[in-house]
Amino acid sequence: MRVTCGILVYVAAIAGLLAALFVGSPAVADDPMPIAVTLKDHRFTPAEIHVPAGKRAVLIVRNEDTAAEEFDSTALKVEKVIVGGTYGTIRLRPLGSGRYPFMGEFHPETAQGVVVAD
Repeated sequence: MRVTCGILVYVAAIAGLLAALFVGSPAVADDPMPIAVTLKDHRFTPAEIHVPAGKRAVLIVRNEDTAAEEFDSTALKVEKVIVGGTYGTIRLRPLGSGRYPFMGEFHPETAQGVVVAD
């Protein structure tokens, strides 16, 4: 009986800790949905990316070229070099409604795009 009571107390303590973790965790629905972007032949696809205004967003940019490229945007306040054959994660702050241009700094004549917050 003594061992059983000890086990029950231990199980109750673990259950209480788990409940506290789940109650204190932020809602999963508030997490930004990742948006896939591909860079190939020095062009972004999609070149026009729509995100909800006022919400955080995450761009997962996969560089399928062999050369590195820098995702650059003064409007978004982002600069990130993405090595060829890899990907980069770009976290966007909540944006007001509008258009936010970006480009590939190493190939600005072809690697261009815009984030549209609406």
